[in-house]
Amino acid sequence: MKKIVMIGPVYPYKGGIAHYTGFMVKNLKKDFEVHTVSYKMQYPKFMYKKEQRDYENDISKVEDAEYLINTANPFNWLSTAKKIRQINPDHIIIQWWHPYFSPCYFFLNKLLKKYPKIFVCHNVFPHERFPLDRFLTKLTLKTGSAYITHSHMDADDLCSIINDPIYTTTALPTFNAFKLRNITASEAYKELGIAPGKKLLLFFGFVREYKGLKHIINAMPKITNFEKNIQLLIVGEFGNDKEEYMSLIKNNNIEANTTVVSGYVSDKEIEKYFAASDIVVLPYESATQSGIVQIAYGFDKPVIATRVGGLPDVVIDGKTGFLVEPKDPDALADAVIRYFRENKEEEFSENVKNEAYKYSWDRMNEVVGDIIKRISK
Repeated sequence: MKKIVMIGPVYPYKGGIAHYTGFMVKNLKKDFEVHTVSYKMQYPKFMYKKEQRDYENDISKVEDAEYLINTANPFNWLSTAKKIRQINPDHIIIQWWHPYFSPCYFFLNKLLKKYPKIFVCHNVFPHERFPLDRFLTKLTLKTGSAYITHSHMDADDLCSIINDPIYTTTALPTFNAFKLRNITASEAYKELGIAPGKKLLLFFGFVREYKGLKHIINAMPKITNFEKNIQLLIVGEFGNDKEEYMSLIKNNNIEANTTVVSGYVSDKEIEKYFAASDIVVLPYESATQSGIVQIAYGFDKPVIATRVGGLPDVVIDGKTGFLVEPKDPDALADAVIRYFRENKEEEFSENVKNEAYKYSWDRMNEVVGDIIKRISK
């Protein structure tokens, strides 16, 4: 059985990549001997002022994970590399999503030069670009032996900085582990205090400018003109701009049709929001891919998304949801109206179920096994 060292965030770290890494490790253990190396310090506090850990939500916990890496301490990188050499893996898999990790990963990889490395690229380049991000990304990723991307956009970005890379592009696996209680929509409505008979649009996740929340807010007057019982449910953690969105809701006169749940949502609370929703909306202005689509699919929920980044790779227009052009509230409204007017929920939900294997963690094991063979050749 081949031995793998997995480098990346896992429980108790927050966020989709920590969930992804934990689920990936658990499934890879079916076919490989996996040693998980996570962080004793992920980000310095001046970079990430919010709490980085959540000890209450352990559904993706890796019991034998070792928290070794201080991403800002070069002396620590020496000791971490020594411990990885003692494990003597056949391959190292590294979760990649931001050039902040470049110095740490570059020097770790130089110290571990003899071991083949596979980068899982969640974003080749960061969502918020900055000077030197391309240089730092190339510097680090060129130490890899092979790459896994989750969108064709990321594959193109990878090929723009690495000459003829060994890589594969595969769908982001579905995060169906959040279905903990199998509650019904009516039970979820009751828990959320939402009146029966409402039709729910769910916007879920960290609220950032590029995620285009303002566009679905601006689409709501047209939507509610079609059907007054449609409710927009906004669930997520805002930055410093929450009041701007609240003002936009007020200015559009949709306060009665909008519910805002502000703050970090724990793993155990995710289910009720998706169970209650009729469809999930991603009005993004830009994207590589999004774990929100995969969470939605884990609950058999269709998605309305924009044609940006990797979203068209996973949302099949007219089959598992609808795709519209970005920054276009009218197009968003028309897609929502069509969804309800044509009663697409049952058809689209069945199509989501039929696509399940493509988004499975077993499929990801196949991808890892195949890319290891390609490295060996």
